[in-house]
Amino acid sequence: MPDSLADIAADFREASPQERLQLLLEFSDELPELPERYAGHLDRLEQVHECQSPLFLLVEVGGEPGLAAGDQRVDLFFSAPPEAPTTRGFAGILREGLDGHTVTEVLGTPDDAPMSFALAEVVSPLRLRGMVAMLSRIKRQTALKSRAAEPPSAGTG
Repeated sequence: MPDSLADIAADFREASPQERLQLLLEFSDELPELPERYAGHLDRLEQVHECQSPLFLLVEVGGEPGLAAGDQRVDLFFSAPPEAPTTRGFAGILREGLDGHTVTEVLGTPDDAPMSFALAEVVSPLRLRGMVAMLSRIKRQTALKSRAAEPPSAGTG
């Protein structure tokens, strides 16, 4: 797990249940709006149906030309309504912990990383399932887009 995400998980584990809820709300409040190129274009983002509230996400993978696929930068974008603070909080945690990291770091994040935040005491298992689904979509999009950015390999003919 990238250090930034591990640090966030440690902050949650060290907090009381009430403090965990407050931290989750802070991540919700800090989730940035979509950039102008995606605002009003949710059809360009993927909906995470497992979330209790409408959550859409998009992964961009890029970097300098010639950069190895695993070293490319991953940028994350989310859209969730303000009246869905838990869902927005999960998105905020994942964005804070993974945005700007490399493809290798994002793909190396354990699938069960959302369980390391000690949130099971304060949110329902169904809501946690939404965060796991977000991470799964992030990793899937990252893998697909990093492969798409690779130059075709030369055939042996």
